[in-house]
Amino acid sequence: MKRTTGQNRELTRTWRPATRAVRGGTWRSDHGETSEAIYVTSGYCYEDAATPAARFAGEQPGMTYARTQNPSVQMLEERIALMEGAEACRVQASGMAAMTAAMLCQLSAGDHMVIGRAAFGPTRWVADNLLPRFGIEVTTIDGRDNAAWERAVRPNTKVFFFETPSNPTMDVVDIRGVSAIARAHGVRTVVDNAFATSALQRPLELGADVVAYAATKLMDGQGRVLAGAVCGSADFINNVLLPFQRNTGPTLAPFNAWVVLKGLETMDLRAHAQADAALEVARFIEGRLGAVNMPGLPSHPQHDLCMSQMKKAGSVFSFEVPGGKAAAHALLDALALIDISNNIGDTKSLMTHPATTTHSSLTPETRANMGITDGMLRISVGLEDVQDLIEDLDQALTAAGC
Repeated sequence: MKRTTGQNRELTRTWRPATRAVRGGTWRSDHGETSEAIYVTSGYCYEDAATPAARFAGEQPGMTYARTQNPSVQMLEERIALMEGAEACRVQASGMAAMTAAMLCQLSAGDHMVIGRAAFGPTRWVADNLLPRFGIEVTTIDGRDNAAWERAVRPNTKVFFFETPSNPTMDVVDIRGVSAIARAHGVRTVVDNAFATSALQRPLELGADVVAYAATKLMDGQGRVLAGAVCGSADFINNVLLPFQRNTGPTLAPFNAWVVLKGLETMDLRAHAQADAALEVARFIEGRLGAVNMPGLPSHPQHDLCMSQMKKAGSVFSFEVPGGKAAAHALLDALALIDISNNIGDTKSLMTHPATTTHSSLTPETRANMGITDGMLRISVGLEDVQDLIEDLDQALTAAGC
């Protein structure tokens, strides 16, 4: 195989983001295919016995086993790393595989992690339920409060973990400020950047150490496959994450890697177009209901911070409807165009009721602490005509009595 655009590292570093998204990490076989190939294989053959011995010893580059390497998967890893501005990347079988691996690969019994309270439901479940079972202490704070991060640090603190913007309350965390606090205490910062992607926000450039993704979302962008990714320094990826991943096996399938590769080619265009549309839809809902959890709106209390670290506020936001769960479900049932779905980042607009879907595994008390009410709805704005979306929301709001 020929690394047609991955072999010249100095050249790829000069490329701008849109070029990296289309050309980064491309390998070609002797057939000269224009679209990256899918390598569906679990193992590899060798010319002689010395070759696998050298590869397994780390003395010679090359494939050993698909749980560790696959050409389709490695192309995706190289491309995401280039787009993120990271030294290295490893992809996983799902977004939650990525989040869990990013935590567990660096935490042991007796260690302490601090996490922002507003997070994806399964992420909070891992922090609240799984980590303590292995003797890992977790402190949950309001991630918007820089001083709270400072106060939470203990001698055994190893990790700061947060989403920004967060799911589904759209809290914004000061990446620069929190990362500086972490560095001062020798703590590693992990940022879930799935709502923004590198197209809209680049946490590593703002001081974060590790960036984790549900590539299922905007990276794929069309609701086709599950995938996750973790980016960071070569030392972290190869010496901290890889031993955990190789031996526990959250491996991404070659077909899924290929699908995400294709999605990355248009991610920048989609992320910007969907963010613009989301802002317009948010303005409409704000006019109907008042406060909307959309940091791209000047009325949002963290608007200035959001705009200082993001190009745009993204395609996802949430809002409250009066009348609680009954009104929220009535609005969903009245939708004629927008789909009821708990996914995000799709080219199709999707809406869900977090309290009974994405965050249903959490206790009512935890949801209340996170700011998730029974009247909250989360919308992921796609690529449909904005006026069609607004008209659908208008009639659904009316039908729900809002």
